[in-house]
Amino acid sequence: MYLQYVRQAADMLVETAQKQTKKADIAAEWISGCVQKGGIIHVFGCGHSHMLAEELFYRAGGLACIRPILVEELMLHKGAVRSSMLERQNGRLAPYIEELDIRPEDVLIVVSTSGINPVPVDVALHGQKAGAKTIAITSEAYAKNARSRHTKKIKLHEAAGLVIDNGAPYGDALFTPEQCPAPFSPVSTVMGAALLNGIMASAIEKMMKSGFTPPVFLSGNRPDADEYNQSLIRQYQKRIPLLS
Repeated sequence: MYLQYVRQAADMLVETAQKQTKKADIAAEWISGCVQKGGIIHVFGCGHSHMLAEELFYRAGGLACIRPILVEELMLHKGAVRSSMLERQNGRLAPYIEELDIRPEDVLIVVSTSGINPVPVDVALHGQKAGAKTIAITSEAYAKNARSRHTKKIKLHEAAGLVIDNGAPYGDALFTPEQCPAPFSPVSTVMGAALLNGIMASAIEKMMKSGFTPPVFLSGNRPDADEYNQSLIRQYQKRIPLLS
């Protein structure tokens, strides 16, 4: 089963990435333009989806201008069941709206595999209202089979300017044998992390082709990294307080 999972996930990733090539190129173009204009890339997700915000943030080989939107009560370490229930509440985002600081020159990435809960939908809608370019990472298969919990009955793919399908199946599990009471082996995190890193690679390539030096962190474990990385931190720390 171990190799079966890896092989099936790998095949799914390649197939999904190929299908999303045109949209991924648009996302990379948006990100490249954003960075060159001095903007930043916000990344938001609830529950397990927040891991993709952390995946891109303060990462060796990653862009320095990534701002994860981390709302602790919507993350698992503050209570897994509670965080899931809060994500489903309409109006839950209201206390955090002013703290989001999303601007027209920015890009906002919202991650939600089901795409049906109010909080990620409202984050995307707020990004649109703020004038930023918005990207949803979600599962089209899931969205087709699940009902929106938002008061406006919309789903994440309807609230963003660009939608990247992560290819995850309905229920986010690869295997459904009759002997097991529930489907098992989730795949959305693997898919989302790979697709997002691929988009960032393409964005960095576009920056270089335009003659712009991309703000990419060195590994902090290299002896020459501290001074170089600190210059990037100083550049973005005002807009990304977590770079402290």
